[in-house]
Amino acid sequence: MLRVLSLVLFTAISALAQSPTYGVGRTPSAEEIRAWDISIGPTGEELPPGRGTAKEGAQVYRTKGCAGCHGATGIEGTAPNLKSKVGPDAELWSRGRILPLRAPFATTVWDYINRAMPLNREGTLTANEVYALTAFLLNINGVIPEDEVLDARSLP
Repeated sequence: MLRVLSLVLFTAISALAQSPTYGVGRTPSAEEIRAWDISIGPTGEELPPGRGTAKEGAQVYRTKGCAGCHGATGIEGTAPNLKSKVGPDAELWSRGRILPLRAPFATTVWDYINRAMPLNREGTLTANEVYALTAFLLNINGVIPEDEVLDARSLP
């Protein structure tokens, strides 16, 4: 009898623990979900309007405090290097911790900067600043010239 009573009480308590809702929160709207959906794929079709050059990116790098983690030229800091010390022709594994060169697409670099930088102030950069910083990183690694304009059409 005690076993049956214990089983009934256990089942009843378990059922109460699985109540359908606590009345907290709400289902997000389609507009809210779109605002959170900030992923940029390799084709770049999700890129927002904006533009930037490496020269503008160098200014953003200085003013937004990037050097605090990455160093004045992108290689001295404690964060991953932004510039290859050995050049673009070196084998991938001999380049060390170089963030942009590990990204398979320029859109991946753009997406990472947009979502994760600057550290502790993520999401505060404008689209123009992100384009400019991406151009700056590609330029210091010898991928594009300093005056090339990156935008949603030219980046991918």
